[in-house]
Amino acid sequence: MELEQKSIRLAENGAFLENQYGESDLPPEYCHYRDEGCDFASSCLNCPFSRCIYDEPGGKQHFVKELRNKEILRLYIQGRQIKELATMFAISQRTIHRALKRSENE
Repeated sequence: MELEQKSIRLAENGAFLENQYGESDLPPEYCHYRDEGCDFASSCLNCPFSRCIYDEPGGKQHFVKELRNKEILRLYIQGRQIKELATMFAISQRTIHRALKRSENE
């Protein structure tokens, strides 16, 4: 409790804070954050997701697989064969069947 009161007092003065690990921590107004984005958006402020994909366990992998499955379905509807799709995406024919089945259920 004493540490919290001390931190608040220091923050009001605009001084460095000390976090629970004894490391220096700046108040937000003194911290310069570079918003460099990620693979999916040029910056965090322009992100299409409501929550950061990297905050979810397996978030990026799930999203990439979902995109892949949609592309598989699109190509299958256009007339591509299962074997051709498997070669194209470098996955097994069974995985193609699973992707198509998941797409049917959605």
